[in-house]
Amino acid sequence: MLRFIGRRLLVAIPTLFLVVTIAFFMMRAAPGSPFAVDRKLSPEIERNILARYGMNRPLTEQYLVYVGGVLHGDFGPSLKYKDKTVVQILEENYKVSLVVGGAAIILAAVVGMALGVLAALRQNGWIDIGVMGVAIVGVCIPTFVTAPLLVLLFGSILQVLPNGGWNGGAPQNLVLPITVLALPQIAIISRLTRAGMIEVLHSNYVRTARAKGLPTHRIVLKHALRSAILPLVSYLGPACAGLLTGSLVVEQVFDLPGLGKFFVISALQRDYTVVMGMVIFYAALVVFLNLVADLLYALLDPRVKFS
Repeated sequence: MLRFIGRRLLVAIPTLFLVVTIAFFMMRAAPGSPFAVDRKLSPEIERNILARYGMNRPLTEQYLVYVGGVLHGDFGPSLKYKDKTVVQILEENYKVSLVVGGAAIILAAVVGMALGVLAALRQNGWIDIGVMGVAIVGVCIPTFVTAPLLVLLFGSILQVLPNGGWNGGAPQNLVLPITVLALPQIAIISRLTRAGMIEVLHSNYVRTARAKGLPTHRIVLKHALRSAILPLVSYLGPACAGLLTGSLVVEQVFDLPGLGKFFVISALQRDYTVVMGMVIFYAALVVFLNLVADLLYALLDPRVKFS
């Protein structure tokens, strides 16, 4: 296992290096400037600002300096938030995205797997048709539609939940954003679980278990589900990374101070260092969670060997 992890980490290093390189040059190639304001700065002031952040140097030198800082865990200072570094911004705001995204993925996994198993056990029945119909709707309707609709219904019309805000992580403020994030994931997970369960339920070892008289719940929970969720494990790696780093739309709609909201604001303000720091953080999280998914895959499927 250690050799497997070591090889995956060796592959991850050039991957992250490529991400850093692409993010750096794409941000520098983007039109606009982080120091553009309504009132045009004098050439002298603009030169001093560029020199303060080392942006008056050749682009290659800037790139080498930035890569050297990243290797030491320094993503540089924010170009818009005074007296704050990118690392400080990540530390201050990742908890919001972690709470909302983590709760959403747990809710989606539990509900989606339950619906998928139920649909597979009642294949081609009205329960199966109903679950898959709801799943298709959940996949097709984007979060920027469901979020305002739920705010309108539960926040404005029924007035049972707040329209938005963090409020120190109060439960009533988390219900709507977690629900909006979880709904499309529930749809996808239920479809993946159903497809995997149908295939496993028709396998020979499940037929043998039924012939021996084992009850259905033991066959499903002990024998079938373990193999059926293998495709789901592969999917949950990048899905978890996307939810844990914050949804751009959801955090904007519900005014949550998470990473997604800061990513959008920083991109609009051309805050190069913050955008690149969040891209690198997201890429590292995807690599790590994919590694965890591969390890879980091997633990669930004895046919997969660490080599």
